[in-house]
Amino acid sequence: MRLGQTGDITQGVIWKQLLAFFFPLWFGTFFQQLYNTVDTVVVGRFVGKTALAAVGSTGVIVNLTVGIFTGLASGAVVVTAQRYGARMGEDVHKSVHTAMFLSVLAGAFFTVTGFLLTPWSLRAMNTTPDALPGAILYLQVYFLGMIPNLVYNMGTAVLRAVGDSRRPLYFLIAASLCNIVLDLLLVVGFQLGVLGVAIATVASQLLSAVLVVLSLVRAQGMPFQLFPRSMTIHPQPLRAILQVGIPTALQSVMYNISNIVIQTSINSFGTDAVAAWTAYGKMDIIFWMTITAMAQSITTFAGQNYGAGKYDRLKKGVRVSVAMSAVITLGISAIMVLFARPILTVFTPDHDVLEIGVGMVRFLAPSYITYILIELLSGAIRGAGKSLVPTLITVFGVCGLRLAWIFLAVPLNHSIVMVEASYPITWATTSLAMLLYYCFGRWLAPPKQTL
Repeated sequence: MRLGQTGDITQGVIWKQLLAFFFPLWFGTFFQQLYNTVDTVVVGRFVGKTALAAVGSTGVIVNLTVGIFTGLASGAVVVTAQRYGARMGEDVHKSVHTAMFLSVLAGAFFTVTGFLLTPWSLRAMNTTPDALPGAILYLQVYFLGMIPNLVYNMGTAVLRAVGDSRRPLYFLIAASLCNIVLDLLLVVGFQLGVLGVAIATVASQLLSAVLVVLSLVRAQGMPFQLFPRSMTIHPQPLRAILQVGIPTALQSVMYNISNIVIQTSINSFGTDAVAAWTAYGKMDIIFWMTITAMAQSITTFAGQNYGAGKYDRLKKGVRVSVAMSAVITLGISAIMVLFARPILTVFTPDHDVLEIGVGMVRFLAPSYITYILIELLSGAIRGAGKSLVPTLITVFGVCGLRLAWIFLAVPLNHSIVMVEASYPITWATTSLAMLLYYCFGRWLAPPKQTL
């Protein structure tokens, strides 16, 4: 089995390689987020603010499931990238087939449990009564698409691991265009409301899953070529994938649990606040998809260079990624503060919702810079196959401290600003802890200890 040079990033100019990886990932994340953003715009403009709040109320649960999928996929990225960087073709083959089979099993599990638990979870979050029926409908339909959702995430994880970040972008562009067309057809044309945007989202996810599977099946002669009948669980790569993936998924779960608590707090301020938080979240996603794309880039970069034993190059790549991310983040923050109102108007014309949303943007956007080290340093450390300590730092620094703030500080001054303050406080604290571990922790062990 030949080991082709699909994306060897163990040599060459680091900043160019990171940017060559970053931009397709950024646009890929953009089009992935476009699913929910288009849903939000369509229901907000053509159905009303109750439907907007309904779709928005599901956001933290959707992010929770996607975060779990992303965590499991990160294990596939690291394991496949390390073996690909070390030129271990047969092990790449086993890792790919294990990851794809795992995606089908996990997708089936989340389809059943998510569908059944949706009404309970939304009621537990104190979803406003007027938004509850639409939120339940949207989320239950969304959970029907869990298998293609996870298959897509695992498939693109394999492609990223071998240095191919372009084809996932093309697949997402096709899926996003499908989503836009179906949104307009089903909501504006057939007047299906929230049901229409849910069906459009699931159909788009199915299309992206089909495209990524076809690309892997057609990778003739490459170690990552997918043979559907050979999909099975190989114990060694499964252990390695779960060793990285489970802590990463757990981190995402805890992170999103804290966001669920925050969403519950926001719900207590009424429908206008929920709609404003939803609109801000769609604007806020520009920052998140930027830092996520850079973190994914440095994880793959670290994985291949770690597998090749090039530790100094790995660390240099981290420094370059932090510098680039800081410049980009400051620019995003400035644009969001200056143009908060016109951007939010895209999502809703409601005056009261806009007033609340503008306040949210101007409070939170300037603090984004305090977050970047969490993603970038933990991404590099995970690329070396170590995910437990970054997970613990994030769980205690972000999740634990945030929950303590919500339950102890917010009741003393029940206001939206106090809820928002939980973000910069926890970001800054966790970034400092992550930096200390990166500088002084023993995370660059020889590959044989983690492979």
